[in-house]
Amino acid sequence: MTAPELLTTITAAVLLQLLAGFGLSLWRKRAAAPALNEEPAPPAAPGSGAWPGWREFRVVKRHFEDAALSQCSFHLQPVDGVALTPFLPGQYLTFSLKLPASAAGSTAGERSITRCYSLSDRPDPAGWRITVKRVPPPADRPELPPGLSSNHFHDRVQEGDVLLVKAPAGHFHIDAQTSLPVVLIAGGIGITPMMSMLRWCVAEQPTRPVHLYYGVRNQADHAFKATLEELAASHPALRLHVVYSSPQPGDVPGRDFQHAGRVDVDLLRRSLPHGRHQFYVCGPPAMMQSLVPALRDWGVQAGDIHFEAFGPATVRPATPTTHEPPSDAATALEVRFSRTGRTLAWSGQDANLLDFAERHDLALDSGCRSGSCGACKTRLLSGVVTYAEPPDHDIAKGHCLLCVGKPQSALVLEA
Repeated sequence: MTAPELLTTITAAVLLQLLAGFGLSLWRKRAAAPALNEEPAPPAAPGSGAWPGWREFRVVKRHFEDAALSQCSFHLQPVDGVALTPFLPGQYLTFSLKLPASAAGSTAGERSITRCYSLSDRPDPAGWRITVKRVPPPADRPELPPGLSSNHFHDRVQEGDVLLVKAPAGHFHIDAQTSLPVVLIAGGIGITPMMSMLRWCVAEQPTRPVHLYYGVRNQADHAFKATLEELAASHPALRLHVVYSSPQPGDVPGRDFQHAGRVDVDLLRRSLPHGRHQFYVCGPPAMMQSLVPALRDWGVQAGDIHFEAFGPATVRPATPTTHEPPSDAATALEVRFSRTGRTLAWSGQDANLLDFAERHDLALDSGCRSGSCGACKTRLLSGVVTYAEPPDHDIAKGHCLLCVGKPQSALVLEA
Protein backbone atom coordinates (compact mmCIF):
# COMPACT_ATOMS: atom_id res chain seq x y z
CA MET A 1 0.00 0.00 0.00
CA THR A 2 1.40 3.33 -1.01
CA ALA A 3 1.76 6.21 1.41
CA PRO A 4 -1.19 8.19 -0.08
CA GLU A 5 -3.43 5.09 0.11
CA LEU A 6 -2.43 4.48 3.73
CA LEU A 7 -3.19 8.10 4.62
CA THR A 8 -6.59 7.88 2.95
CA THR A 9 -7.46 4.68 4.85
CA ILE A 10 -6.43 6.17 8.21
CA THR A 11 -8.43 9.36 7.53
CA ALA A 12 -11.53 7.37 6.57
CA ALA A 13 -11.26 5.26 9.73
CA VAL A 14 -10.99 8.34 11.93
CA LEU A 15 -13.98 9.95 10.23
CA LEU A 16 -16.07 6.78 10.66
CA GLN A 17 -15.14 6.65 14.35
CA LEU A 18 -16.12 10.29 14.84
CA LEU A 19 -19.43 9.80 13.04
CA ALA A 20 -20.18 6.70 15.10
CA GLY A 21 -19.46 8.56 18.34
CA PHE A 22 -21.63 11.51 17.29
CA GLY A 23 -24.47 9.18 16.34
CA LEU A 24 -24.26 7.29 19.63
CA SER A 25 -24.34 10.55 21.59
CA LEU A 26 -27.38 11.77 19.63
CA TRP A 27 -29.18 8.47 20.17
CA ARG A 28 -28.59 8.62 23.92
CA LYS A 29 -29.97 12.18 24.12
CA ARG A 30 -33.07 11.25 22.14
CA ALA A 31 -33.62 8.17 24.27
CA ALA A 32 -33.40 10.20 27.47
CA ALA A 33 -35.93 12.82 26.27
CA PRO A 34 -39.60 12.37 25.25
CA ALA A 35 -40.24 11.89 21.57
CA LEU A 36 -41.12 15.10 19.73
CA ASN A 37 -44.67 13.91 19.12
CA GLU A 38 -45.23 12.76 22.72
CA GLU A 39 -46.58 14.84 25.59
CA PRO A 40 -44.33 14.77 28.68
CA ALA A 41 -45.94 13.20 31.74
CA PRO A 42 -47.83 15.91 33.63
CA PRO A 43 -46.53 16.79 37.09
CA ALA A 44 -48.52 15.67 40.10
CA ALA A 45 -51.38 18.03 40.81
CA PRO A 46 -50.81 20.16 43.89
CA GLY A 47 -54.29 19.33 45.12
CA SER A 48 -57.72 18.48 43.81
CA GLY A 49 -61.13 19.13 45.29
CA ALA A 50 -62.60 16.41 43.09
CA TRP A 51 -60.34 13.39 43.37
CA PRO A 52 -61.75 10.13 41.98
CA GLY A 53 -62.89 7.39 44.33
CA TRP A 54 -61.84 7.19 47.96
CA ARG A 55 -58.97 9.06 49.62
CA GLU A 56 -57.48 8.46 53.06
CA PHE A 57 -57.80 11.18 55.69
CA ARG A 58 -56.41 11.06 59.21
CA VAL A 59 -58.31 12.43 62.21
CA VAL A 60 -55.85 14.89 63.77
CA LYS A 61 -58.19 16.40 66.37
CA ARG A 62 -61.65 15.92 67.82
CA HIS A 63 -63.56 18.07 70.29
CA PHE A 64 -67.14 18.84 71.34
CA GLU A 65 -68.96 21.98 70.21
CA ASP A 66 -71.84 22.04 72.72
CA ALA A 67 -72.36 21.81 76.47
CA ALA A 68 -74.41 18.60 76.13
CA LEU A 69 -71.43 16.86 74.42
CA SER A 70 -73.70 15.69 71.63
CA GLN A 71 -72.00 17.49 68.71
CA CYS A 72 -68.39 16.53 68.03
CA SER A 73 -66.04 18.08 65.46
CA PHE A 74 -63.46 15.96 63.63
CA HIS A 75 -60.49 17.69 61.98
CA LEU A 76 -59.18 15.78 58.97
CA GLN A 77 -55.93 15.93 57.01
CA PRO A 78 -55.07 13.96 53.84
CA VAL A 79 -52.71 11.05 54.50
CA ASP A 80 -50.89 11.67 51.21
CA GLY A 81 -49.94 15.18 52.34
CA VAL A 82 -51.13 16.78 49.09
CA ALA A 83 -52.67 20.21 49.64
CA LEU A 84 -56.45 20.46 49.41
CA THR A 85 -58.06 22.79 46.91
CA PRO A 86 -61.13 24.79 47.89
CA PHE A 87 -64.57 23.22 48.06
CA LEU A 88 -67.80 25.20 47.75
CA PRO A 89 -68.85 26.34 51.24
CA GLY A 90 -71.90 24.32 52.21
CA GLN A 91 -70.84 21.07 50.52
CA TYR A 92 -70.46 17.71 52.25
CA LEU A 93 -68.03 14.79 52.39
CA THR A 94 -68.99 11.15 51.87
CA PHE A 95 -67.48 8.54 54.21
CA SER A 96 -67.14 4.78 53.99
CA LEU A 97 -67.24 3.45 57.54
CA LYS A 98 -66.48 -0.06 58.74
CA LEU A 99 -68.64 -0.98 61.70
CA PRO A 100 -67.77 -3.96 63.90
CA ALA A 101 -70.34 -6.74 64.14
CA SER A 102 -71.46 -5.59 67.59
CA ALA A 103 -72.27 -2.09 66.32
CA ALA A 104 -73.80 -3.28 63.05
CA GLY A 105 -76.12 -5.72 64.82
CA SER A 106 -74.72 -8.61 62.84
CA THR A 107 -73.00 -11.88 63.71
CA ALA A 108 -71.42 -12.20 60.27
CA GLY A 109 -68.57 -9.75 60.90
CA GLU A 110 -68.05 -6.08 60.23
CA ARG A 111 -70.31 -4.09 57.94
CA SER A 112 -69.55 -1.13 55.69
CA ILE A 113 -71.93 1.80 55.51
CA THR A 114 -71.81 5.04 53.52
CA ARG A 115 -72.78 8.35 55.10
CA CYS A 116 -72.49 12.07 54.25
CA TYR A 117 -71.54 14.90 56.61
CA SER A 118 -71.38 18.61 55.86
CA LEU A 119 -68.08 20.42 56.06
CA SER A 120 -68.36 22.82 58.99
CA ASP A 121 -65.59 25.31 58.30
CA ARG A 122 -64.31 27.38 55.39
CA PRO A 123 -61.90 25.79 52.89
CA ASP A 124 -58.34 25.30 54.14
CA PRO A 125 -55.58 23.66 52.06
CA ALA A 126 -54.12 21.97 55.16
CA GLY A 127 -57.25 20.24 56.43
CA TRP A 128 -61.01 20.19 56.77
CA ARG A 129 -63.59 19.76 59.52
CA ILE A 130 -66.91 17.99 59.91
CA THR A 131 -69.21 18.09 62.93
CA VAL A 132 -71.33 15.06 63.83
CA LYS A 133 -74.32 15.03 66.16
CA ARG A 134 -74.95 11.84 68.11
CA VAL A 135 -78.36 10.48 67.09
CA PRO A 136 -80.19 8.65 69.92
CA PRO A 137 -83.16 6.32 69.44
CA PRO A 138 -86.38 8.17 68.54
CA ALA A 139 -88.05 9.65 71.62
CA ASP A 140 -91.31 7.86 70.81
CA ARG A 141 -89.59 4.57 69.91
CA PRO A 142 -86.86 4.00 72.53
CA GLU A 143 -86.62 0.33 71.56
CA LEU A 144 -85.14 1.25 68.17
CA PRO A 145 -81.35 1.44 67.76
CA PRO A 146 -79.51 4.78 67.78
CA GLY A 147 -77.92 6.22 64.65
CA LEU A 148 -75.24 3.81 63.42
CA SER A 149 -72.80 6.24 61.85
CA SER A 150 -73.10 9.10 64.35
CA ASN A 151 -72.56 6.80 67.31
CA HIS A 152 -69.68 5.13 65.50
CA PHE A 153 -68.00 8.52 65.08
CA HIS A 154 -68.59 9.49 68.70
CA ASP A 155 -67.63 6.17 70.29
CA ARG A 156 -64.98 4.70 67.99
CA VAL A 157 -63.36 7.30 65.73
CA GLN A 158 -60.36 8.70 67.59
CA GLU A 159 -57.43 10.97 66.84
CA GLY A 160 -54.96 9.12 64.61
CA ASP A 161 -57.62 6.99 62.91
CA VAL A 162 -57.74 6.93 59.10
CA LEU A 163 -61.05 7.32 57.24
CA LEU A 164 -61.99 6.75 53.60
CA VAL A 165 -63.45 9.92 52.12
CA LYS A 166 -64.89 10.95 48.76
CA ALA A 167 -64.38 14.45 47.37
CA PRO A 168 -66.66 17.32 48.41
CA ALA A 169 -70.00 17.29 46.63
CA GLY A 170 -73.45 18.82 46.76
CA HIS A 171 -75.45 21.60 45.18
CA PHE A 172 -76.22 23.35 48.48
CA HIS A 173 -73.54 26.01 48.75
CA ILE A 174 -73.09 29.75 48.97
CA ASP A 175 -73.38 31.80 45.80
CA ALA A 176 -70.00 33.50 45.58
CA GLN A 177 -70.89 35.45 42.44
CA THR A 178 -73.24 37.90 44.10
CA SER A 179 -73.13 40.43 46.91
CA LEU A 180 -76.80 40.07 47.81
CA PRO A 181 -77.46 39.89 51.56
CA VAL A 182 -77.42 36.33 52.86
CA VAL A 183 -79.93 34.80 55.27
CA LEU A 184 -78.63 31.56 56.83
CA ILE A 185 -81.34 29.60 58.65
CA ALA A 186 -80.31 26.54 60.68
CA GLY A 187 -82.10 24.18 63.00
CA GLY A 188 -80.09 21.88 65.27
CA ILE A 189 -77.18 20.21 63.51
CA GLY A 190 -78.21 22.05 60.34
CA ILE A 191 -75.76 24.68 61.61
CA THR A 192 -72.82 22.73 60.13
CA PRO A 193 -73.07 23.85 56.46
CA MET A 194 -73.99 27.33 57.70
CA MET A 195 -70.72 27.54 59.64
CA SER A 196 -68.86 26.80 56.42
CA MET A 197 -70.79 29.50 54.53
CA LEU A 198 -70.51 32.01 57.37
CA ARG A 199 -66.77 31.56 57.87
CA TRP A 200 -66.22 31.88 54.12
CA CYS A 201 -68.31 35.06 53.88
CA VAL A 202 -66.51 36.67 56.81
CA ALA A 203 -63.11 35.89 55.26
CA GLU A 204 -63.84 36.50 51.57
CA GLN A 205 -66.75 38.99 51.52
CA PRO A 206 -66.48 40.82 54.87
CA THR A 207 -68.83 43.65 53.87
CA ARG A 208 -71.60 41.36 52.58
CA PRO A 209 -74.57 41.46 55.00
CA VAL A 210 -75.19 38.09 56.65
CA HIS A 211 -78.16 37.27 58.89
CA LEU A 212 -77.83 33.98 60.80
CA TYR A 213 -80.98 32.48 62.36
CA TYR A 214 -80.11 29.47 64.51
CA GLY A 215 -82.85 27.51 66.28
CA VAL A 216 -82.05 25.12 69.16
CA ARG A 217 -83.79 24.08 72.37
CA ASN A 218 -81.52 25.87 74.84
CA GLN A 219 -77.92 26.58 75.78
CA ALA A 220 -77.04 22.90 76.22
CA ASP A 221 -77.65 22.29 72.48
CA HIS A 222 -76.13 25.58 71.34
CA ALA A 223 -73.19 24.52 69.16
CA PHE A 224 -70.33 26.90 68.25
CA LYS A 225 -71.67 29.36 70.83
CA ALA A 226 -68.40 31.13 71.62
CA THR A 227 -67.32 31.17 67.97
CA LEU A 228 -70.57 32.72 66.79
CA GLU A 229 -70.51 35.37 69.51
CA GLU A 230 -66.91 36.30 68.64
CA LEU A 231 -67.75 36.56 64.93
CA ALA A 232 -70.79 38.73 65.62
CA ALA A 233 -68.76 41.03 67.89
CA SER A 234 -65.92 41.50 65.39
CA HIS A 235 -67.85 41.69 62.08
CA PRO A 236 -70.46 44.47 61.80
CA ALA A 237 -71.99 42.92 58.66
CA LEU A 238 -73.09 39.84 60.66
CA ARG A 239 -76.44 39.85 62.47
CA LEU A 240 -76.87 36.92 64.86
CA HIS A 241 -80.38 35.67 65.73
CA VAL A 242 -80.25 32.70 68.12
CA VAL A 243 -83.69 31.25 68.86
CA TYR A 244 -84.33 29.02 71.90
CA SER A 245 -87.49 26.95 71.77
CA SER A 246 -87.21 25.80 75.40
CA PRO A 247 -85.02 28.21 77.41
CA GLN A 248 -83.81 26.96 80.78
CA PRO A 249 -83.63 29.07 83.97
CA GLY A 250 -79.94 29.85 83.39
CA ASP A 251 -80.43 30.97 79.77
CA VAL A 252 -80.33 34.77 79.65
CA PRO A 253 -82.20 36.62 76.84
CA GLY A 254 -79.95 39.03 74.99
CA ARG A 255 -76.85 37.20 76.17
CA ASP A 256 -77.40 33.56 75.24
CA PHE A 257 -80.25 34.00 72.75
CA GLN A 258 -82.11 36.79 70.99
CA HIS A 259 -85.55 35.23 70.48
CA ALA A 260 -87.74 32.61 72.17
CA GLY A 261 -89.87 30.25 70.11
CA ARG A 262 -89.03 28.92 66.66
CA VAL A 263 -87.58 30.25 63.43
CA ASP A 264 -90.54 31.06 61.18
CA VAL A 265 -91.54 33.56 58.54
CA ASP A 266 -93.14 35.87 61.12
CA LEU A 267 -89.77 36.22 62.84
CA LEU A 268 -88.09 36.89 59.50
CA ARG A 269 -90.67 39.54 58.63
CA ARG A 270 -90.08 41.33 61.94
CA SER A 271 -86.29 41.24 61.96
CA LEU A 272 -85.04 41.33 58.37
CA PRO A 273 -84.56 44.66 56.60
CA HIS A 274 -86.60 45.25 53.47
CA GLY A 275 -85.15 44.19 50.16
CA ARG A 276 -84.02 41.13 48.32
CA HIS A 277 -82.08 38.41 50.16
CA GLN A 278 -80.73 34.97 49.36
CA PHE A 279 -82.04 32.34 51.79
CA TYR A 280 -80.17 29.17 52.77
CA VAL A 281 -82.11 26.74 54.97
CA CYS A 282 -81.00 23.50 56.64
CA GLY A 283 -82.75 21.79 59.53
CA PRO A 284 -84.95 18.95 60.80
CA PRO A 285 -88.23 17.83 59.19
CA ALA A 286 -90.56 20.22 61.01
CA MET A 287 -88.53 23.25 60.00
CA MET A 288 -88.05 22.20 56.39
CA GLN A 289 -91.67 21.22 55.81
CA SER A 290 -93.01 24.51 57.15
CA LEU A 291 -90.40 27.17 56.47
CA VAL A 292 -89.41 26.51 52.85
CA PRO A 293 -93.01 26.57 51.52
CA ALA A 294 -93.71 29.59 53.74
CA LEU A 295 -90.83 31.48 52.11
CA ARG A 296 -92.34 30.73 48.71
CA ASP A 297 -95.76 31.87 49.89
CA TRP A 298 -94.15 35.05 51.28
CA GLY A 299 -93.09 35.88 47.73
CA VAL A 300 -89.39 35.06 47.86
CA GLN A 301 -88.15 34.25 44.35
CA ALA A 302 -87.57 30.56 43.76
CA GLY A 303 -83.97 31.25 42.71
CA ASP A 304 -83.28 32.92 46.07
CA ILE A 305 -84.31 29.90 48.16
CA HIS A 306 -81.67 27.22 48.69
CA PHE A 307 -82.18 24.37 51.11
CA GLU A 308 -80.84 21.03 52.27
CA ALA A 309 -82.79 18.64 54.43
CA PHE A 310 -81.17 16.15 56.77
CA GLY A 311 -82.55 12.91 58.13
CA PRO A 312 -85.99 12.05 56.76
CA ALA A 313 -86.92 15.66 56.07
CA THR A 314 -88.80 16.36 52.86
CA VAL A 315 -89.98 19.60 51.35
CA ARG A 316 -93.10 20.18 49.28
CA PRO A 317 -91.81 20.78 45.75
CA ALA A 318 -92.64 23.92 43.84
CA THR A 319 -92.90 21.78 40.69
CA PRO A 320 -92.33 18.07 40.02
CA THR A 321 -88.78 17.14 39.03
CA THR A 322 -88.78 14.71 36.12
CA HIS A 323 -87.60 14.55 32.56
CA GLU A 324 -90.94 13.23 31.37
CA PRO A 325 -94.51 14.52 31.58
CA PRO A 326 -96.52 13.22 34.54
CA SER A 327 -98.40 9.97 34.01
CA ASP A 328 -102.18 9.89 34.29
CA ALA A 329 -102.21 6.18 35.06
CA ALA A 330 -104.08 5.37 38.26
CA THR A 331 -103.27 1.66 38.17
CA ALA A 332 -100.36 -0.08 39.87
CA LEU A 333 -97.05 0.08 38.03
CA GLU A 334 -94.83 -2.94 37.45
CA VAL A 335 -91.27 -2.66 38.74
CA ARG A 336 -88.94 -5.41 37.55
CA PHE A 337 -85.63 -6.09 39.28
CA SER A 338 -83.65 -7.78 36.52
CA ARG A 339 -80.91 -9.41 38.60
CA THR A 340 -83.26 -11.08 41.04
CA GLY A 341 -85.87 -11.79 38.39
CA ARG A 342 -88.66 -10.40 40.56
CA THR A 343 -91.49 -8.22 39.28
CA LEU A 344 -93.43 -6.28 41.91
CA ALA A 345 -96.42 -3.95 41.82
CA TRP A 346 -95.86 -0.36 42.93
CA SER A 347 -99.06 0.96 44.52
CA GLY A 348 -97.74 4.26 45.83
CA GLN A 349 -97.76 3.36 49.52
CA ASP A 350 -93.95 3.61 49.85
CA ALA A 351 -92.03 6.87 50.10
CA ASN A 352 -89.45 5.78 47.53
CA LEU A 353 -88.14 2.84 45.53
CA LEU A 354 -85.61 1.86 48.19
CA ASP A 355 -88.32 1.52 50.86
CA PHE A 356 -90.41 -0.40 48.32
CA ALA A 357 -87.60 -2.86 47.59
CA GLU A 358 -86.73 -3.38 51.26
CA ARG A 359 -90.38 -3.98 52.16
CA HIS A 360 -90.27 -6.85 49.69
CA ASP A 361 -87.07 -8.26 51.23
CA LEU A 362 -84.71 -7.12 48.48
CA ALA A 363 -81.31 -6.19 49.90
CA LEU A 364 -79.90 -3.21 47.99
CA ASP A 365 -76.95 -0.93 48.64
CA SER A 366 -77.83 2.34 50.32
CA GLY A 367 -76.21 5.09 52.35
CA CYS A 368 -77.55 8.51 53.25
CA ARG A 369 -81.14 7.75 52.14
CA SER A 370 -81.55 11.40 51.16
CA GLY A 371 -80.19 11.58 47.60
CA SER A 372 -76.73 12.78 48.55
CA CYS A 373 -74.17 9.97 48.57
CA GLY A 374 -75.15 7.96 45.47
CA ALA A 375 -74.73 4.58 47.20
CA CYS A 376 -78.15 3.43 45.93
CA LYS A 377 -77.51 4.51 42.34
CA THR A 378 -79.00 1.87 40.02
CA ARG A 379 -79.03 1.45 36.27
CA LEU A 380 -82.45 2.28 34.82
CA LEU A 381 -82.98 -0.14 31.93
CA SER A 382 -86.41 1.23 31.02
CA GLY A 383 -89.07 3.53 32.36
CA VAL A 384 -89.16 6.93 34.07
CA VAL A 385 -88.23 7.78 37.67
CA THR A 386 -89.30 11.11 39.16
CA TYR A 387 -88.00 13.08 42.18
CA ALA A 388 -89.84 15.54 44.42
CA GLU A 389 -86.74 17.75 44.37
CA PRO A 390 -83.52 17.49 42.35
CA PRO A 391 -81.22 15.08 44.24
CA ASP A 392 -77.98 16.52 45.56
CA HIS A 393 -76.02 13.68 43.97
CA ASP A 394 -75.36 14.11 40.25
CA ILE A 395 -77.10 11.18 38.52
CA ALA A 396 -75.33 9.61 35.55
CA LYS A 397 -77.39 9.20 32.39
CA GLY A 398 -79.34 5.96 32.39
CA HIS A 399 -79.32 5.66 36.19
CA CYS A 400 -81.60 6.59 39.07
CA LEU A 401 -81.43 7.03 42.84
CA LEU A 402 -83.70 4.58 44.63
CA CYS A 403 -83.72 6.37 47.99
CA VAL A 404 -85.53 9.48 46.70
CA GLY A 405 -87.04 8.24 43.43
CA LYS A 406 -90.55 7.10 42.58
CA PRO A 407 -91.70 5.36 39.38
CA GLN A 408 -93.58 7.45 36.89
CA SER A 409 -94.10 4.44 34.61
CA ALA A 410 -93.37 0.73 34.57
CA LEU A 411 -89.67 0.19 35.34
CA VAL A 412 -86.91 -2.29 34.72
CA LEU A 413 -84.04 -1.84 37.17
CA GLU A 414 -80.67 -3.55 37.06
CA ALA A 415 -80.92 -4.75 40.65
